[in-house]
Amino acid sequence: MGDAPKVSGPDLAAGVATSDLVDGKPLVGHVGDESVMVVRRGHEFFATGATCTHYSGPLGEGLIVGDTVRCPWHHACFDLRTGEALRAPALNPIACYAVERDGELIKVGARRPPVATAPSEPNEPKRIVIIGAGAAGHACAEQLRLRGYRGQLVLIGADPAGPVDRPNLSKDYLAGSAPEEWIPLRPPEYFAEHGIELSLGVRVAAIDTNRHTVTLENGRSYDYDRLLVATGAEPVKLPIGGAELAGIHYVRTLADSRGLIAAAQPGKRAVVIGASFIGLEVAASLRAREVEVHVVGPEAVPLERVMGPELGGFIKDVHEAHGVKFHLGRKPKVIEQAGDGGLSVRLDDDSHLACDFVVVGIGVRPATALAEKAGIKVDNGIVCDDELRTSVPDVFAAGDLARWPDIHSGKTLRVEHWVVAQRQGQTAARNMLGGHERFDAVPFFWSMHYDVGINYVGHAEKWERLEIDGRPADKDCAVRYFVDGKLAAVATIFRDQESLDSERILEEDRR
Repeated sequence: MGDAPKVSGPDLAAGVATSDLVDGKPLVGHVGDESVMVVRRGHEFFATGATCTHYSGPLGEGLIVGDTVRCPWHHACFDLRTGEALRAPALNPIACYAVERDGELIKVGARRPPVATAPSEPNEPKRIVIIGAGAAGHACAEQLRLRGYRGQLVLIGADPAGPVDRPNLSKDYLAGSAPEEWIPLRPPEYFAEHGIELSLGVRVAAIDTNRHTVTLENGRSYDYDRLLVATGAEPVKLPIGGAELAGIHYVRTLADSRGLIAAAQPGKRAVVIGASFIGLEVAASLRAREVEVHVVGPEAVPLERVMGPELGGFIKDVHEAHGVKFHLGRKPKVIEQAGDGGLSVRLDDDSHLACDFVVVGIGVRPATALAEKAGIKVDNGIVCDDELRTSVPDVFAAGDLARWPDIHSGKTLRVEHWVVAQRQGQTAARNMLGGHERFDAVPFFWSMHYDVGINYVGHAEKWERLEIDGRPADKDCAVRYFVDGKLAAVATIFRDQESLDSERILEEDRR
């Protein structure tokens, strides 16, 4: 996604001196009209595409770890030897190029052919069924094929839209700056070409773990040898009078986002209930569409519990500078139909906010009813081991509903982040094929507020102390969060390299 950057730097086909190549530091140039980077690792030299296949991030500004490169924008990771996308959110590989040494010059030649898919295993499962076509389910399906799985593969999704780029639904797509064609993660023909049977717009009625069957509400059933439950989470509904009136929106699906776009005409008035990341991203997107926005939240400072008062206060200032009006320390009491055809939100201090529509973003709950009914152990999510296996043999879980043991904190975690869900789907896929890979990835998410992006690595649900390096108001800072006396998470603004370094440090701590 995004536009490919214009080529610059040296002509790598003509060659670059070995003395100009610093170990572990990419050098970006070009081969013809293609942007290419060269990386030195000891006595080896690699040449790959210089642009991330996720949102076209500049890999030359990323971090080299071993024989991999990590994107500075959203922490995708690629293999320098093969170009393979090793970690979400990138799904496609980067190009690799032939490299030859000519005296003291390193010359980059033609693109190398893609690495062949891994061979299938002789004892692979005959059929794998995935329930949930969101981040985790889709990533699992792709990873299975990438790892050479040749058996039957079924991907079931309740949403008729299929796998979509959900983070965009509250960000650029909602704001009107991302086109419709960016939203599907893959075109429909991709699934047919890769032998992935899509069953969309239908819900699963039951899982029979004794018979190894999944039955859909339309009556169709599938046997399975391995099963992934990745049904994600569901928005928490507003528990007040009037919450079912027309004009009240949630943002979880493509249909939700489209409905909100239709309502968000210039000059309209919106009340956003919830000053969380999702609520504030929606507020920024609505302001981009020239909608008057009021945000209601129970906290004194938005995001204070997660980000701390300084960073939360700065984000509030950014929104206010763009015209958002906050009503903090307040909760909605009732929503009523107004005489002009709009809505009126009455708050707990009996003040009224007139609007044309309401957006609710007060959190989500893991969708565990199906698993619980099937006898799979549930405790505020589906309980997994560190390989994402559930309490029932041959059943795995991944995504927003998975609760797994975290080696860093010594606690069980359930994290509602898009990238975490994708990476769990990838790990589950490898383990479904007989692997024993521990899921120990450092959680990561990003959030956009107008021209301010926040990258967050780690997990500090209840931090004890924070340290701030720089000033948020300067849009150049890092906030470090500590739990039990050790670093647990880092939030950065326009410090992409530091965010990547922090991820690496947290990974080393886990090892």
